[in-house]
Amino acid sequence: MAATNNPDLLGTEKISTLLARYAIPAIIAMASSSLYNIIDSIFIGHGVGAMAISGLAVAMPLMNITSALGSMVGIGSSALISIRFGQNRRGETYKILGNLVLLNATIGFVVGLIGLFFLDDILRLFGASEATLPYARSFMRVILCGNVVTHLYMGLNEVLRASGYPRKAMAIMLTSVGLTCLLNPLFIFVLRLGVVGSAIATVIAQCVALSLELYHFSSSSSVLHFRHGIFRFRRRIVGGILSIGIAPFLLHLCASVVVIFVNKALLHTGGDLYVGAYGVVNRVALLFIMIVSGFNQGMQPIVGYNYGAQQYDRVVKTLKLTILCAMSVMTVAFLIGQLMPRYVAMLFVGNADAEAQQLVDVAARGMRIVMMIFPIVGFQIVTSNFFQYINKAPKAIFLSMTRQLIFLVPLLVILPRFMGSDGVWFSMPIADGIASLLAAILLWMQLKQFRREGLQNVGR
Repeated sequence: MAATNNPDLLGTEKISTLLARYAIPAIIAMASSSLYNIIDSIFIGHGVGAMAISGLAVAMPLMNITSALGSMVGIGSSALISIRFGQNRRGETYKILGNLVLLNATIGFVVGLIGLFFLDDILRLFGASEATLPYARSFMRVILCGNVVTHLYMGLNEVLRASGYPRKAMAIMLTSVGLTCLLNPLFIFVLRLGVVGSAIATVIAQCVALSLELYHFSSSSSVLHFRHGIFRFRRRIVGGILSIGIAPFLLHLCASVVVIFVNKALLHTGGDLYVGAYGVVNRVALLFIMIVSGFNQGMQPIVGYNYGAQQYDRVVKTLKLTILCAMSVMTVAFLIGQLMPRYVAMLFVGNADAEAQQLVDVAARGMRIVMMIFPIVGFQIVTSNFFQYINKAPKAIFLSMTRQLIFLVPLLVILPRFMGSDGVWFSMPIADGIASLLAAILLWMQLKQFRREGLQNVGR
């Protein structure tokens, strides 16, 4: 086993070195995935039209919910594996891997089937109009048919990273993103398949990526690999996976619910093009949020291992460094959102007709407002994930719920009545500010607990 693939280094090596080793591949992978969503929208905007972008914006909440279920199992499993490595309970990590495969395959199949059966009703609930429904329906039919592949691909990629192969996890994700970007123009412009072609490209690329992951975990030379007898549901392991993974799932679920509220509010106050404009703003914002998520993924195995080993000083050092990096990234997002939002929005449309120009105007204004306090959003995102990684699921769930539902949804209901579409945009930074303050209070209480427990361990 290569030295850099040894999980025990998580408890001894310099924190900044570890964070760079684990975070940089994750950042590249997550940013590339987000860039794919942006490029995909650009292809669709140029090859199909502005209304197709609105249709894709309506489909995104459903796609995100299905993906979040796969991430729930993957993140829960990887966090549990990191903790077990720190506790030197290696045998149980194989059973966790087997349960991940079974859970993702089962959930992926059931969710895909339900989604296909109720697709039109779900899309209308999410804000589809008669103009945008055909685009959203065509895209999601293909995506849902490949749902099992998506779940397995995402789940195994998380475990690949946690078991000491962050670069391989990055390479596989980059393979998926790169292949999708190559196939997209072929299917959209050459074969003229429109949004269906974009969805087909996504599923094909994920099939290739999953094949590479299965090859890795089938090799006995890998730190963690498939073994005979691990593919059996174990109630205790399933409960542990879901108890940790439920927090990020609820975060994604709440985010999707918020998108539904935003879509409906903008459809009511502005129309279909306002929904498309939010799709543009959301994709740009997600690029930077995904970079922060890359730092979180890099933090996860370091925090999980050292928390399991009761090395709280290393846990806190990792947290502080990750927060600093996240806030720096979100400051860059803030500057772009304030200084050049119109130039960014113009990338998504293929012509200068009135419809396209209206989308650009609305997206530029929305971007300025939504990103106005982004620097502190980086702190809030890292803090929410931190509680998840130290197995404090209730706190992680609470922080996930507050920003997305408890604070934001009421604002989305109230402010548009007085401010129109501006009320929709301003709801987001207001909710971000309140949620960040609450996260700071809970984190301060947790750090005090670490200091107490650290002193107790020294005295033993």
